[in-house]
Amino acid sequence: MGGDSASRRLTFSAHHHPAPMLSPNDVVITGLGLVTPLGIGREAFWAAIEAGQSGIDILPEFAGTELPFRFGARIKGFDAKQYVQPRKTIKVMCGEIQAGYSAAVLAMHDAGLEKGTVEPDRLGVVLGSEMLFGEVEEVAGVYRRCADNGQFKFSNWGGFVFKDLYPLWMLKYLPNMAACHISIAHDARGPNNSIVQGGASSLLAIGEAMMVLARGHADAMIAGGSGANVSFNSLPFRGWEQLSKWHGEPAGACRPFDAQRSGIVPGEGSAALVLETRQHAVGRGAKILACLAGFASRFEPLRNGQPAQGVAIGQSIEAALAAAGMTPADIGHVNAHGDSSIEQDRIEAQAIRRTLGDVPVTALKSYFGDLGSGSGAVELAASVLALASGRVPPTLNYETPDPDCPINVIHGGPLIAKSTALALNQSTTGQAAALVLTAP
Repeated sequence: MGGDSASRRLTFSAHHHPAPMLSPNDVVITGLGLVTPLGIGREAFWAAIEAGQSGIDILPEFAGTELPFRFGARIKGFDAKQYVQPRKTIKVMCGEIQAGYSAAVLAMHDAGLEKGTVEPDRLGVVLGSEMLFGEVEEVAGVYRRCADNGQFKFSNWGGFVFKDLYPLWMLKYLPNMAACHISIAHDARGPNNSIVQGGASSLLAIGEAMMVLARGHADAMIAGGSGANVSFNSLPFRGWEQLSKWHGEPAGACRPFDAQRSGIVPGEGSAALVLETRQHAVGRGAKILACLAGFASRFEPLRNGQPAQGVAIGQSIEAALAAAGMTPADIGHVNAHGDSSIEQDRIEAQAIRRTLGDVPVTALKSYFGDLGSGSGAVELAASVLALASGRVPPTLNYETPDPDCPINVIHGGPLIAKSTALALNQSTTGQAAALVLTAP
């Protein structure tokens, strides 16, 4: 940001009635932790991004079946035992919770914050989460026992489930448990919350953590999200029709904003960020990775079964810019939601064009698919690393421009990064979030 940044004000209410809070750059990022299909930890993740590596592959358990999809992005080389303490708590953590917990451990280590170095009442946690569906293997036996002559009978469920299912099974799948486990592990007794709003969840969680710090209710926050769209139980629930119809190599399946896109590619992953007030970070000699200059969220109701048309996306962009005291010309790049769906990509692209003009746009789901409630945190972490390295990664698989997506998609090679970025995420139910990020 320019030399007049101190005069700008950070606001989170409707920009028509701004409420003065902290100045921009007074909420900063000091740590990143990632558990993704591209690698574990920020170094491995960023090396894969810079190499143009895809984390999308054929899912072995679905290869050779007649299911309407084959591709996905799974976390590779991850062992929760390296991060979860005490290890016995893994028994009450599903995969998404294990990944979220581990990302928080990595982020705190990256920030140089050990347990007890922040006053417990001044350290909080806000995570994006979602419905956690469970593994087929855990319930298959119970399901079979409830069958009578090949037909499932609900009346049998109550009797068999308590006999055959792990007694603490439900604790493994409560959406708020990741934030709870992280708070216990780090003695974080400050503000604690879990945001469950689909694909917008983790960016909304980071925005909420930002507001907690801006209000003076904490000195440091662990924020981010964890999700998994790739489990067999979740895919039928969300619907097969949204998935990619791609028949080529797996790496080419996710094609945000490209004319040949045919749907999302499911993935799994998590990221956590350590946010601090600038005063707290400077006071302990922390390295500042990036600054949060403005955040906004808006909602567009779905009418008569029709999808949102981008009104909330545009409003969130405008409000985030107003909160940061910026204009569209100040934004170096947009890190778009871009999930490779035909309609949502069109809606988002047109909202970006209306509000920001010809700003360069990257869409990182092209590397690792749609991570559900983990996507926004992983994508924001990538923009932090892009500002630090001076290179914005291109969108993979963008080959044929779509006239219905009239935006300047970064492709073919990285873009020299300017000092600001705008991150966007949306949910299929109308939530939209925008966050302005600046170099330190």
